[in-house]
Order: sequence, then structure tokens, then C-alpha cells
Amino acid sequence: MLGHHSHTAATADASTRGHLIHWARFYDPFVFLCTLGRAGAMREEAADLAAIRPGESVLEVGCGTGELTRRARSRAGSSAIVAGIDPSAEMLGVARAKSQRAGLGIDYRVAAIEALPFVDASFDIVLSSLMMHHLPEDLKQLGLAEVRRVLKPGGRLLIVDMKRPTGILSRLALPIVMHGGMTHGVQDLPAVVSGAGFVDVETGDTRFGPLGFVAAHAPA
Repeated sequence: MLGHHSHTAATADASTRGHLIHWARFYDPFVFLCTLGRAGAMREEAADLAAIRPGESVLEVGCGTGELTRRARSRAGSSAIVAGIDPSAEMLGVARAKSQRAGLGIDYRVAAIEALPFVDASFDIVLSSLMMHHLPEDLKQLGLAEVRRVLKPGGRLLIVDMKRPTGILSRLALPIVMHGGMTHGVQDLPAVVSGAGFVDVETGDTRFGPLGFVAAHAPA
């Protein structure tokens, strides 16, 4: 269903106009710092929001070092298809190493959200965590259209991302400062998600103040 995949680590980044991260070995400590030590709990909440059931196939787009993908595996079970894509070969190298050490069998591929290397209707769930803000506005629409393509009819999308700052305190929040300020945030994504053809679009807050989520379904 997902096509042939070589387990040889890719050395080239995927072509994309989205932002790539090239400091993979420092990424996990950086996120730990930005979340004041709550990175693990943040990813647990994202996995809980996705409501992954045993046996469901899961794809994470922009999976980075694979922390959320690992949690998806624990919920979907060892027999389920779990995959992750990221345009940064360096980030995926870290994710693959974690997966191999733990024997998780996650299918990691160097790819961009706007060109997903999977056939139509491959997945029950697609996850995106702290990735959408790295994309220019036109790529968000293109990427979400690709996500809808690889989701099964009625499949679920969950996006967790940073909120656009609305006051002086939120503008001073460390994640926002480190990203150079934000003019768009998770509050602006519902229209983009709907525009990409998703239905039942919902939004909400997380337990982590700067973060919110958008959930939706592919048309049945």
C-alpha cells in the first residue's frame, strides 16, 4: 500500500520552500528548553488528542526527530503502519536512530508535505505538530490537499501548533521570540483546512498556553 522503501538513510534534503532545520542533534534539548521541561507531556497530549486506536495507520508530516511518531506507534500497536516524513535528512537521521534502537519499525522518509510519497487513501490519521508555521501560506494549502489525498475517506487530521500572539505577554513567550515573531498562527488554520477540502473542522486549546489545535476529517 505504501510502496517500496529502502532503509538506507537518505543524505539529501527534500526540495521545498518550507523552512528546514539543520541542527537536529540540538533540536530535542531546544524544545525541552522552550517548553520548560514539558516537551514530553506536550507530545503525549497531542497523541491523546489524535485518539489513535490500535491498528490504525498513522502518518506524521514534519515529524522532526520522531518524538510524536514514537507515541503514535505505542498507541497504534506493533502491527499498524506508522510513518513519518520530514524534508530535513538530518532530522530524519535522528528519528531513524531512535526508532531502530527501540525496534519500533517506523517508516521514515525524507519528503515534503506538498509531495507525499504515498498512494491515495493510505492512512487513518495524519498528524502535524509544530510544523505548519514553518510553511509559507500557499504551501499550507498545497500540503493540506496532499494530506487529504493520502487520508482514507473519513480519516482524521490533527494539527497542533503555536498561536498567533494577541497580547504583550504572549508576544514575549519564548517559543514566539525564538521564531522571530509570528503574523500567522493556529487560529488562522481552520479556513485553510476547510479550503483544502476537509470537513468537521474544530479548534481548541491545549494545556500549554502558546499552543492550540485544529482537528478535521477527510470527506467520507
